[in-house]
Amino acid sequence: MPTLVEMITEGRSASITLTVAESDTAVALGSGDVRVLGTPRVVAVCEEAAVAAVAGSLADGTTTVGSNVNLDHLVATGVGGIVVAKATVASVEGKKITFVLEVTEGETVIASGFHTRVVVNRQRFTASVQS
Repeated sequence: MPTLVEMITEGRSASITLTVAESDTAVALGSGDVRVLGTPRVVAVCEEAAVAAVAGSLADGTTTVGSNVNLDHLVATGVGGIVVAKATVASVEGKKITFVLEVTEGETVIASGFHTRVVVNRQRFTASVQS
């Protein structure tokens, strides 16, 4: 059976497209008082892209969980705007996977940064958080 490093390779990527809705705004998310794409939603769509980038490459019974996000949200996007979040595997160190993130609206980079996910045993992880 291949090791994690063999299954998930640097450069592997995925993109998620989001059309900004009212529910994605800073007002709706409680992170501000303007009707623009809220930073928490930018983070979430980046995590979606990272999950998609490694989908199908994990050993049975495993999943990834987010452990760190470092994101600069550079440009505001209004309701109806279409953004694309791309996550690219930058490195794999044991169970730790680091992604480079870029979110664009058309040709404009609206956010960029890094995200780290850790491979865990799904059953053990969920059992550890149940009360």
